[in-house]
This record gives sequence, structure tokens and C-alpha cells, in this order.
Amino acid sequence: MSLIPRSAEEFSSAEYWERFFKKRGEKSFEWYGDYNKLCGVLHKYIKLQDKVLVVGCGNSELSEQMYDVGYKRLTNIDISETVVTHMNQRNAERRPNLTFQQVDATQTHYEDALYQACLDKGTLDAMASEEDGALARRMLAEVARVLCVGGRYLCVTLSQESVVKLAVEHFVSLGWAVRFHCLQEAENSEDSFALPVFILVCTKFRQPMPMPILEMCLGEEGPPNRLAGVAELLSAVRELQSYSVLRKRLRTRTDASSNPSLTLCHVKTGLPRYTLTVQDCAQNARVPRGNYFGVFIVPQGKESDWQYGSSEGRSQLAASANFKRLVIVAMHRDQLYTDMQAVQAELSQMVMELAPPGMPENQQVPFLSVGGELGWREVISRGVSELSGDYCVEDVRGEDGQLYRRLVFLSNAGLVQSEGRLISTEAASDQRKKSKKKEKQTALPAASTGSLHVDSGFLCCAHHEVMIAGLAMLGVGAQQNKDCPVSVLMVGLGGGALAQFLRDFVPGVTVEVVELDPVVLELAKGYFAFRSDDRLTVTLGDGLERINALEKEGGCLLDVIMFDVDSKDSTVGMSCPPSAFVETSFLEKVRNLLTPKGVFMLNLVCRDSVLRKTVLERLRGTFSQMFSRKIAGEVNEVLLCCRGDGATEENSSPPPLPSAKAAKILQAALCNHTAGRASGPHIDIIDLLKDLKIA
Repeated sequence: MSLIPRSAEEFSSAEYWERFFKKRGEKSFEWYGDYNKLCGVLHKYIKLQDKVLVVGCGNSELSEQMYDVGYKRLTNIDISETVVTHMNQRNAERRPNLTFQQVDATQTHYEDALYQACLDKGTLDAMASEEDGALARRMLAEVARVLCVGGRYLCVTLSQESVVKLAVEHFVSLGWAVRFHCLQEAENSEDSFALPVFILVCTKFRQPMPMPILEMCLGEEGPPNRLAGVAELLSAVRELQSYSVLRKRLRTRTDASSNPSLTLCHVKTGLPRYTLTVQDCAQNARVPRGNYFGVFIVPQGKESDWQYGSSEGRSQLAASANFKRLVIVAMHRDQLYTDMQAVQAELSQMVMELAPPGMPENQQVPFLSVGGELGWREVISRGVSELSGDYCVEDVRGEDGQLYRRLVFLSNAGLVQSEGRLISTEAASDQRKKSKKKEKQTALPAASTGSLHVDSGFLCCAHHEVMIAGLAMLGVGAQQNKDCPVSVLMVGLGGGALAQFLRDFVPGVTVEVVELDPVVLELAKGYFAFRSDDRLTVTLGDGLERINALEKEGGCLLDVIMFDVDSKDSTVGMSCPPSAFVETSFLEKVRNLLTPKGVFMLNLVCRDSVLRKTVLERLRGTFSQMFSRKIAGEVNEVLLCCRGDGATEENSSPPPLPSAKAAKILQAALCNHTAGRASGPHIDIIDLLKDLKIA
């Protein structure tokens, strides 16, 4: 509608408001909400006997309604002569003591400390729109002058960041206490602002406060949450605004292509407690009539699984649940959750605000989970790496009932960096005989983890298993290679699972691992049972530099080179490996370091189809033959690249796909090389190689 300002600068123009009210006529304009919406907070801070100055009153009914409930000492001022004349005429008979005066709020004629309260409904927002905010600062200075000690400035505002910063910094500099109330719109309010309305309450003290008091309250009666500084306050305002916009959008439409998420924090600690992701069904999906809305609770420790941690997985989950809208809830570390009933009670009110449009008012909303359980998680270590940031090591219970240890870098908390299965020392020898039935237990006795250790024979990551299976291409375990050593260079240690498996179960192997982050090495040793020796060594440094140095030195040929290293650059659509590792010039150096029958193994994680195609083209141009194995339910694919120039005249064709016989020979070699270990390798080479394809 044309009555709303076309540009922000018009807010502070007297001429604009003259035109506005002449065009508006008799109809009142409730800027940012009416009395019914604001009265809870107003009555909390303004007493009936207080003298109140209302700045920029406009033709709102707010002062009239406050007068009618007992506020008889109101002075209303506005810059518009038209609106002041109209309001005086409108109230002459019914409210003879309700006065309206044409006064510039930046330079009033009132005495110092005359008022106990000053009420501002949108005027600060209007004045602050000028580029330097000079007009608003003059008004705030005038407000501070006319308020007495203990007096309060109440400002109804949409809290644009520049406005909040200006006002808060002004009153903090004066030593006043600052509090915000965030008022959410009613569910059926279709014509309201998408942004929430805030009420800023600033209290004047006789002596300036030595430390700033900055608080945020949700609603009229929400407890105040103390904030450390202006930056934290601005962040809190932005979060509430973002949630309000999201809430408005979700209650007006569905969109299967958008998966918005929000984090719910503990009121007292401010720590993240739940992350909610909204997944709508496809527009053409056939959803049962009563399936409007469902809530799925992800078991603790499973939030990084593909089904819950990726958009594709969540889409499949929503399709199988078959609701018009499914909210997927992940629980956070270092938070206590009693049981499913307690979680449901805690979340019910909030998730109902995310219901789809058209849902009946009394619709029952089911809470779903895997087996009705919350899962189990215990954080056993936290720390900081200078290279990778904050991390945690945690033990979790899998859906198979087994316990797993994980390393997670919190900069990408949805990704498990390393994982190992835990087994007890006493029961290690008969792990394969255990039932795979899910356990109902949701908590673990506190002392039980002490007798557990990581099983080096069990690889949790499917791409690690494929890399091991790729050794069949070298004929590992074959009679003709019985006494032949196998040299491996691996870039990227992680928890050390792949390197330790090679060391423990591959006959004749020597492994050098290059790891950039010394903290990762210490974590692998301390929590994932990684043990280096003369056959398994670690070089701390950059993998790029190590390969460049080896190629420059010459005389070093390797049977296998493995890249399993993640990228810290989130702007590229490839999270593994970093882009520099797949540049053509570097791949040529990798090729030069391989023996004639050597194999380069790459864990590729690339969501950018164009970039993936480019990487594959570079590999094909560098290596004679390339095989690919996709990892089910993951973005990962393992690429096995043969140097291939070791072919003889009798056999000049490129290496064929590994045969079932070669797979069986490798399987036997791994299982036979278990001397001194209580648990053998848990791997099926034949099954892993059956889906290998020429790339």
C-alpha cells in the first residue's frame, strides 16, 4: 500500500508524515501493534500515577486506550500539525485531560526530570533512518534530560541493527540499564510484520552503572537473560528476527526444496540443546489425509549419519515417514536428556509453531524415533587444535547395540572425522558370535568404558574397507608375492584406523602416514589405540610437501599411495581432498612415485558435478586405468588408479578388474595374519569388489 514509506529516509521527514496523515484521514494507524499487544509490558514498567511523555504519538489509539484504563497524566507530542489538531478534536469531549501538542521531540520545552516514563512507538526507528543518526541522538538526549532518576524510556521498535546499536550504545554510555522484550505475533495474525516487535526498556540511575546491564526477555513475562556486551545483544536480536521470519514463512506455505533449520538453546546457560530441521514432502506426494505433521527425534550420536545429517538422507526419511511436514530433531552434546517423554514435553510448544499451513487446531502430532529410544552418548575428551579448531572425542551407542568412539571437529559437527568400534578386552575373541539385535539400554554404567578398547580389525568407514579391498589389484597374498614387501604412503591419519588395519593384518606391509595436525596424532594414540613402530611410522607435515620432496629425491617407489585427507575450504564443492591434491601436475608426481604395478587410491567427496568431472578427467589423463566404487548412502567414492606402465609385451592390455580369486586370496591373507591379536579382521573383500566399475 502506498501509505507505507517508500524509503527509510522518509520516516524522519515532517513533510512525509503531513502527507501520510492527511491521506489516512480518520482511520487510526497502529504502528507496530495495538494496545492489546503491548499492554502487558507497558503495565509492567509504567505506573498509573506516572507522568508519561509519548513522543511521535501519531493518530494511534494507544494513548486513548491507556487513558481509559487509568493513565491520566499523558502528554502526547508529534511533529505533524495535522495529526495533533485531529487528535485534540477527537478527544476534546471524551478525554478532556488527554493533551496533544505539536512539539519537535529533539528540542522540547519541558523541564528537566519532569517525567517518570517516556513512551516511543516507532519514532526512534523513523529518526534513526538518517545516515548519521544525528536526529535520533538528539531525541534520545532530550529523553534522558526530561526523565527523572528511576524513569524509564520504553521504545516499541522492529530493532533494525543500526537502530539498536545506536540506542543501546547511547544509554550504556550514560550508565543506564537496558532490557529488551521480544513480542511474537499471534498464530492467526496474517497481516502483521514478518519481523517481531521488540520493546526496549532503558532505566535511568542516579549514579551510572559501572558495568553495562544488557538483558533479553522472551515475551511479557520471560525471565531476563543477561548478555555480555552490545555485540552479543545484537546477535540475540538477529536470531529472534530470523526465527520470526522463518516461523511466518513456515505457517504460510510448504516447500520441499527448502530445508530450514534452527537451533534451540538452554534458557539459563545459552548452550545449544536442539537443532530442528524442517523437511516438507514433495508437492505431488500422496500423503494420508491425517498426516499433517510429525516430529522425528534423532538418537544421540546418530546426527552425523547420512540419513539424518544430509539433505538427501533427510528427504528420504521424510518420504518414508510420509507426513506433509516432518521436523527432524537432533540433540546436542553436553546436554542431559531424561527420556522420550521429557523431550516431547520440552519441545511440544516450540515445534507446534512450525506446523504446516492448514493443519486443524486440535491435530495430534506424533513424536517418532528409532525404537522409541533417545540413544546414548558420552563425551570423553574436549580440546582445541590450532589447525582444526575445537574437537571432542565421544562414545556413542549404534543402532546395532555396539559402542563406537568418534572424533568430531566442532567446526563441522555434522561430520565424523574418525570412528572406531569399541570392544571389551575379555570378549574380543568372540565378537563375531554376538547377536546383532538392538539393545534397549539407553545408558551405560559409568565404569564400563574403562575396560573397552578400539578394535583395529573393524573398519567403521566403508571407503576404508574399499581401499583395503583394492590391495587385491596388487596380488597381495598370492603365492608368487609371498615374500614381497608392500610399501604404502598414506596422506591423512585421522584416528589411524586404516593405517593400523594395514599394519596389523596385511602381510609384509610398511606404512608411512603423513599428518599435518600434531593434535590428531595425539588423539589417535590416546583414544583410538594407534601404535606406531618400525612398520608404521608417522611424518608430521604437509602431504603436498612430502610428496614433492620424495619425487624430487628420486629412488623411492611405492606400491600404494592413499589420499584420505579433508579440505578446510568450505567454499569449494569438494570436501575431500583439498583441490591442490588433484591438480594435474601434482597427480603426475604421485604417478611417478608408484611402482609399475602400483595403485593410487583416492577418497573423493565432491558434490559439485562439474568439479567432479574435471577431477576424473585429470585422473584419466594421468593414469592408465581407473576403477570406481561408490559408497552406498554417502557422497564418497573410492577411485583406484593404476600406473599401468608395467605391462609386458605378452600382456600389453591395462589391468583388468580384480578377480574373485584375487579377492579370496587377499581375504585369506588378512585372516591368516592375526598372530598375537585377540580379534581378526571383519571385512568381506569379495563383497566390496563386486560393485567396482571401470571409471
